Amino acid sequence: MVVKIEIHDFMDMFSNCDELIIIFDARSPSEYNHGHIPNAINLPLFSDDERKDIGTIYSKIGREEAILKGVEYVGSKLANFITTVNKYADISKNIYLYCARGGMRSESLSWLLSLYGYNVYVIVGGYKYFRKYVLSSFENIYDVVLLGGKTGSSKTLILQDLKKSGSNIIDLEGLANHKGSAFGSLGEKEQPSQEHFENLLCIEFNKIKENKTIWLEDESYLIGRCVIPKPLWAQMQNSRLVVYLDIPVNSRARYLESVYGQYDKDLLIKSVEKIQKRLGGLNMKNAIEFIENGNYYEAAMILLSYYDKSYRSACLNRECKIIRLSFDKYSEDIAEKIKTTSE
Repeated sequence: MVVKIEIHDFMDMFSNCDELIIIFDARSPSEYNHGHIPNAINLPLFSDDERKDIGTIYSKIGREEAILKGVEYVGSKLANFITTVNKYADISKNIYLYCARGGMRSESLSWLLSLYGYNVYVIVGGYKYFRKYVLSSFENIYDVVLLGGKTGSSKTLILQDLKKSGSNIIDLEGLANHKGSAFGSLGEKEQPSQEHFENLLCIEFNKIKENKTIWLEDESYLIGRCVIPKPLWAQMQNSRLVVYLDIPVNSRARYLESVYGQYDKDLLIKSVEKIQKRLGGLNMKNAIEFIENGNYYEAAMILLSYYDKSYRSACLNRECKIIRLSFDKYSEDIAEKIKTTSE
């Protein structure tokens, strides 16, 4: 059975279903790697070279010849398509399928898989309509509140504690695979493309019911190479509430020591060198010497002198409610105090 499903219906189901939804992406590997529906499995009808070849034939010779070439490429793969799908699904499960625009690639695979016995739901408009949905979603109005504080204030840990206590949070740094500083890539996977970062972000917002407060970290516009979408950034700048964490510099240095002291010294030194001009020659030299000697606390103190000066307390100048909370150091009960104070 093959059923067409509109993108809004698919997204409602995807966001509200507790079970794992099995989604296949029929586009080529390079298309998939650039961006895809999160959790989708790549089931390419054509390789990148095959797709390019078919496109050339289509433009230079014609549609019929391109279709014949596509059939030639696909013919030997039919059994492999079914075998691959069988690895992820059983015949009793519904599967979802899309290609670039909901055209020939998804139509061909849906015919094959339904013939085998699967119930196949083809997303109308394919990835193109999904991207339209993603971009329009950032125009929605959310009840955003921000958690702010200088570098080393353990904001990410506190966000996770807020989540454990039942609050809605979105970890922008987690989605971007970057901790937001010159050292932000350490210990992280490769960052997603900007397009896929937006896809991931949209899905996270979709999981949260309307009119529910959403906690975000007070981030810079750039997180590594990922950019916060402009409409969302505007909402962050105009959030109704900012909770600003005021934690002493020595505690923040200890926190940074515990986080970054585990990484290779050469990687830490390369990260310091990235901010050489802004840090200054002497500070850079001293910070590197401390790292080489394993004195990560003193290195962190030097680096915080730079980050604290460059930290723009934009949240403190916003026309919104600001709650400033002081703590000696991170503890798991901070989240509960934040919730109590901000309600």
